[in-house]
Amino acid sequence: MQPILIVKTGEPSEAITGRYGSFEHWIADGLGLAPGGIEVVPVFQGAALPEPEAIGAVVVTGSPAMVTDHGPWSERTARWLRRAAGASCPILGICYGHQLLAHALGGTVGDNPAGREIGTITVRRLPASDRDPLLSGLPRQLIVQATHVQSVLDLPPGAVRLAESNLDPHHAFRWGEHVWGVQFHPEFQAEVMRAFLEERADVLRSEGFDVERLIRETRDSGHGHALLRRFADLAHRQPRTGRAIAGRELRRSATAG
Repeated sequence: MQPILIVKTGEPSEAITGRYGSFEHWIADGLGLAPGGIEVVPVFQGAALPEPEAIGAVVVTGSPAMVTDHGPWSERTARWLRRAAGASCPILGICYGHQLLAHALGGTVGDNPAGREIGTITVRRLPASDRDPLLSGLPRQLIVQATHVQSVLDLPPGAVRLAESNLDPHHAFRWGEHVWGVQFHPEFQAEVMRAFLEERADVLRSEGFDVERLIRETRDSGHGHALLRRFADLAHRQPRTGRAIAGRELRRSATAG
């Protein structure tokens, strides 16, 4: 069984990593994988990515960075994700990873018109998700953690909108039959979310948030980890023979351009 590649696009603060670990630890835990079942590539530090055919699946992490800054490492990663998507590699993008996938596949990313979204939130599955292999079967209303100020403003051509919140209409999408993006953090447990809230308390108060209420209302549901387990199951069952229809269209459009 090929390992799941975690494309690491950033690091939380030392205060958080020192107490709780980092994105790759939380994601591996949510996927139900031991350390030997994952391979971590810190692209934000300049690490090179393997050929897409050499890996079983990909999870792209969150990051303090902004996709709209178009950092060289981020743009290199976007080009690699475009190749991996065209090679029918199962991919899940989380937060920054969700936005980077959308950017790589022709969507638009920018500041969320509704402003910052942070804390434990409700994400609603849309009717299209009832036929989605990743989200179908999960609760209609997902209780999950989120922290972001940018969002996917326009989905990539051909993408299917799967979920929304009160502040973001594009909380989840699917492209082809094997690529998903979620704006929320399925890997976050409540203790990690509280740590982010406490760390950003002054900024949040300056923006009008009731930080104490956000911390008090932070809670676990298990919905995020259920999504990650489903992705791990899909990745292990996904045949890597042939090409997805969307992948064929992507390569044709790239050749035409």
